[in-house]
Amino acid sequence: MRIGIDARFYGSLGKGLGRYTSELITQLEKLDTKNEYVVFLRKDNWDEYEPKNPHFTKVLAEYPWYTWKEQLLYPLFLRKFKLDLVHFPHFNVPLLYRRPFIVTVHDLILLSHPTTRATTLGPLLYKLKYMVYRLVIVGALKRSKAIITVSKTAKQEIEKTFPFTGQKDILVTYGACSPSLAEDTKGDKTKKVTQLTTPFALYVGNAYPHKNLERLLESFSQFRKGGYDDYSLVLIGAKDYFYERLREEARERGLDTNVIFFDHAGDLELAEIYRAASFYVFPSKCEGFGLPPLEAMCNGLPVASSDASCMPEILGEAALYFDADDAESMTGAMRRMAEDGELRQTLVDKGYGQAARYDWETVARLTLESYENSLK
Repeated sequence: MRIGIDARFYGSLGKGLGRYTSELITQLEKLDTKNEYVVFLRKDNWDEYEPKNPHFTKVLAEYPWYTWKEQLLYPLFLRKFKLDLVHFPHFNVPLLYRRPFIVTVHDLILLSHPTTRATTLGPLLYKLKYMVYRLVIVGALKRSKAIITVSKTAKQEIEKTFPFTGQKDILVTYGACSPSLAEDTKGDKTKKVTQLTTPFALYVGNAYPHKNLERLLESFSQFRKGGYDDYSLVLIGAKDYFYERLREEARERGLDTNVIFFDHAGDLELAEIYRAASFYVFPSKCEGFGLPPLEAMCNGLPVASSDASCMPEILGEAALYFDADDAESMTGAMRRMAEDGELRQTLVDKGYGQAARYDWETVARLTLESYENSLK
């Protein structure tokens, strides 16, 4: 079987999608010595992937996400490779692609939490964009040979939003902490990490509206005023429009010296920061999986998380939960984390066990089975 993997999100270029794509390919290379793979990359992540299995070949596919080139030209390009199956690890499957494929839909946040705060477009253009996204998602779900998602919560949301998917088997493959984030750094720290002063609370991820970081700033402000003014809040995420907007809000709240915008961190730096932080806080209102809290757990960092969406499913009893819509609830969770050393240690111990339940090899094995079953 000749399989294509749309890896344009591969690695650091695609944030959470990039992690999913890169870890999946890494494990497939170890598992599969029978099928042939063509891995499609962009210029910006071309050097991040070098095949280690002779059955894997990389190809440059410079078709930007969510563009007319992706919809009109990319399917023509893919047809040249005479692929038996393509795996699209995101919903953005070209409407004109008519050969067999499977799709991974991580969440339906674009549809379930529409807001003009999630875009730089005006209301009319955003509404048009929303309609196009919905059309693309429906097309991907209807035409796919198989559907993969990343939690039971996400599966239920897909089935509820699009009842026709009940006629298909939706495979759930959980994510996992990357081995590169669990490696022993032997106490070494980069200069940028050593400049972080302890104690500090940590958040890792993007600053999209559903991440609820504005309420995190509000809660952190109250947390500091409640007797914890020695704490900082460190935010890890690539600099973009949404983080710049959040930075301005921090200034307006007078938190500009206490909220640290670290920008992007590589795996080595990220592991160091997880291990240096006092606790991790995850205020998100909606997630398909929510990988960063799990990464925190595998690095021995206690986690306070919202109880929204899939988070209790993924984190189990290994997190301290709060109401994402209640700033005081979030503040109270941070206060307990700062005060209760016994609670922190209990969460650390449970966190190691919870993180160990997930691994990328299982994700790849189940995905490979889906490839093979989809063409029977």
